[in-house]
Amino acid sequence: HGFHPQHSERLAAYWGEAWGGPPTYSERYGSESSVVRIHSGNGEHTEMDRRAIACFARSLDEVGIIDPPLRRALHDYFTWATTQTMAAYPEDASDVPDNLHIPHWSWDGLQG
Repeated sequence: HGFHPQHSERLAAYWGEAWGGPPTYSERYGSESSVVRIHSGNGEHTEMDRRAIACFARSLDEVGIIDPPLRRALHDYFTWATTQTMAAYPEDASDVPDNLHIPHWSWDGLQG
């Protein structure tokens, strides 16, 4: 997807909401459906996903996140989001339903 000028701000709001924080992303920027649409319609990209996950793991190293439970929780979330929700509609963004909600994640994985 293209780079939005507020990408970092929007991504932080999305992750904050996904991890149980305030619904800032949903209130200011859009729904889960809008996020998934941005990542849809590009065909299957298993190799790109694998590389993104590896890059994320290296980023955790670079910023010094060494606590095993925290690393595992962040890595598991990124892997799940990359390979499941963001890859769910490879054929066409118009296939994404309008009523998706931002999934919530915690130390224990996907919630509810």
